[in-house]
Amino acid sequence: MNDESILAIDGLTLGATSAAIRKRGRLDLAVLLLEENSTVAGVFTQNNFSAAPVQICRQQLAAGKPISAMVINTGMANAGTGNDGIADAKRICHELANLLNVDPESVLPFSTGVIMERLPVEKILAGLPNCLKSLNKSGWGESSRAILTTDLVPKVCSRAFKIANKPVRVTGMAKGSGMIKPNMATMLAFVATDARISGNCLNEIVNYAAERTFNRISVDGDTSTNDSFMLIATGKSEGPTITSNADDGFLKIRDEITLVCEDLAKKIVLDGEGATKFIEIRVEGGLSIEEARDIGFSVANSSLVKTAFYASDPNLGRIMSAIGAAGVTGLDVSKIEIFIGDVLVAQNGGPSPNYKESDVKPIMEAKDIIVTIKLNRGQEEVTIWTCDLSYDYIKINAEYRS
Repeated sequence: MNDESILAIDGLTLGATSAAIRKRGRLDLAVLLLEENSTVAGVFTQNNFSAAPVQICRQQLAAGKPISAMVINTGMANAGTGNDGIADAKRICHELANLLNVDPESVLPFSTGVIMERLPVEKILAGLPNCLKSLNKSGWGESSRAILTTDLVPKVCSRAFKIANKPVRVTGMAKGSGMIKPNMATMLAFVATDARISGNCLNEIVNYAAERTFNRISVDGDTSTNDSFMLIATGKSEGPTITSNADDGFLKIRDEITLVCEDLAKKIVLDGEGATKFIEIRVEGGLSIEEARDIGFSVANSSLVKTAFYASDPNLGRIMSAIGAAGVTGLDVSKIEIFIGDVLVAQNGGPSPNYKESDVKPIMEAKDIIVTIKLNRGQEEVTIWTCDLSYDYIKINAEYRS
């Protein structure tokens, strides 16, 4: 999506600059400014070594006070930095609050990059005025580039629709390429709408959307210390105020926000470090969502499966092995059917009688591949999005700090 097609959200402005946090000459610092009466909700990493900004965001959102601004830096994650990292993040929030004349506890910090390195606070403080000078409603393009690390491309999505015949917009941006296996997904995502949504409803929507999108992707099976997904509702639309999940517009806005998040989640997988293929894993006929998800992620996170897809090698016993290793109780493997594209490759605990590698090889050579696993033991289904694992993944991560 080019900058011209990104929809501005009334009540939200964005600014970005180069603060030379890690490398000179690249955008690496962004500020989001929210107008009064905006509501905010968030979902964060479940990694026990959660970064200093994640800890601060959780505390300040739990306090229930209004949020005025968000500040995001790339280059250094401010994770594994102990009390010094907390102090650094708070100092940045205080300085931005002073510049904006708002309460410091209304500023949320976010960081991404290398773990166990202190933030260059002075560089960030010096960059904040430049971010504020560039604040504008159309700042999504520059800001989406300012939050990238190993990403090759920015990730932005917009949707427009109507509630009660009134126009509503949703726009979001995300970063993420490696260290992606959400328990919530190193990813950051910021999605905003001009809809009028109460705090309780926004919390319900952010959890619903995260579970069905960002929590259904995997690049390398690693859960980051910094993962954060923020949902903002500025309330500037002329549509009705959504105060209950029983309100007429609730399902529409929830589903539209989820579609934006799904687009961003897929773009993270497509931009996976060293990725050459996009793989959709559909697990059908599960007894529960949980077991279907566990099987899907067991396949998606298998290095053996991912490297086979990179090589276009129909070594499909690796998929079978990953299904069995998922730890699902009482799984009857004789009932499971495995499809690559529309080709049935396994059933009754072994190869399908009509399966030929020559039928599957062209499917595995494609850039987009669908794997369907039919458990045939229930009604629940889950889709997981992942990618292959190439030589470049090792190269990118071996050279990450250089």
